[in-house]
Amino acid sequence: MILPIVAYGDPVLKKKAVDIKEQYPNLKELIDNMFDTMENANGVGLAAPQIGKAIRLFVIDASPFEDKDPELADFVQVFINAQIVEESGKEWVFNEGCLSIPTVREDIMRKPTILIRYYDEHFDYYEEEFSGLAARIIQHEYDHIEGKLFTDRISALKRTLLKGKLNDISKGKVDVDYKMKFPKK
Repeated sequence: MILPIVAYGDPVLKKKAVDIKEQYPNLKELIDNMFDTMENANGVGLAAPQIGKAIRLFVIDASPFEDKDPELADFVQVFINAQIVEESGKEWVFNEGCLSIPTVREDIMRKPTILIRYYDEHFDYYEEEFSGLAARIIQHEYDHIEGKLFTDRISALKRTLLKGKLNDISKGKVDVDYKMKFPKK
């Protein structure tokens, strides 16, 4: 089922998400719905806060980036209760967007390599290192479960310049071709 994506301005996007247990109600269905929702919106990642749930869950399908990095062709993954342990390397810039903030894209600096602990959809535990675009996508989605948006990573001046556009998004004054829930509409 395709779920509405919560738009910028909804308090759930700024809330630090909580861990879940293996017995979380309808977890498999929720994960399937998140993948359907992400795919419908042409996204490469979707975090639970973006569908109104303040839980530590995000899904990734990085295959649209396989032309930039062939290793991403099969990078489809579920992250539950994730914790980034370490970020390393020299920061690099990449132009990011977000399904909750449609039409806005900004250059964001992030470290190229991460070490992350998480559970998959079967609640198998992993501690893995990711680099490059895979790390970038994970960091972006991880920010969501920490209550951060990519717009929190830009300068105060840029945020001020975007204020009107962000306010319009909150009010639903934005053209999108996927279901959204607007906090000020």
